[in-house]
Amino acid sequence: MRSTTALILLAGLAGMVHAADDHPSVKRPFNLPPPAELVYSVKANSHGIPLAGNGTITWRHGDGKYTLLTEARSGIFGKVLDYRSEGSIDAFGLAPDTYYEKRMRKGAGTTTFRRDAKTIDFADNDKSVPLKGGEQDRSSAPWQLAAIARGAPDKFTPGSEWAMYVAGRRSADTWTFKVVGTETVQTGQGDVKAVHFARLAPKAKQGQQVDLWLAPGLEWYPVRLVFTEDDGDSFEQLLDKVNKK
Repeated sequence: MRSTTALILLAGLAGMVHAADDHPSVKRPFNLPPPAELVYSVKANSHGIPLAGNGTITWRHGDGKYTLLTEARSGIFGKVLDYRSEGSIDAFGLAPDTYYEKRMRKGAGTTTFRRDAKTIDFADNDKSVPLKGGEQDRSSAPWQLAAIARGAPDKFTPGSEWAMYVAGRRSADTWTFKVVGTETVQTGQGDVKAVHFARLAPKAKQGQQVDLWLAPGLEWYPVRLVFTEDDGDSFEQLLDKVNKK
């Protein structure tokens, strides 16, 4: 009887550990990049239609708050992408309150991080998930990663992995960014050495694939970003210039 009870307790503890791993809530040293407007050339594929244009990421923070605005435009279709992440800065780093997303041919939606109720409420899903601290949205995640890298750059060695819980429009899951290595990226600022991070969606389910190149010599700003959605749409940003705010 005791052995059976012990096995049940161990199984329960294992389940608790697994659940914690599925929703990492880890405090790490961080140092936010300076406010700036980053200008990018943009390539995209929307429902099989290739697009080219330009875009900006406007990054601001101060007085315990931050705003992150991402826009992209095509000469033919006008604005094709609009992301907005807004929130506060806490002991974990960026703490989103709202994440707004609008892509071409898709309606707008806002995911809300309700810190009073300790839940994340999705734009396209009636179910909520717990909010434990350290959660990011799809727009803030690269900047949280940059802030952590600025806080402990020596730890970002090839093969190292960095996990965070990331929310989108309809769900949230753990994103693990793996350091691929240092690569040269050709930008409008010239050739830039950047650390390449890769995140692939779990094989068992669909999800957004992400590749990021963050440049230590440019405040760890993202100099290249590639997002591939599970519906086949893709979006690439390549840095043209940085305007410090």
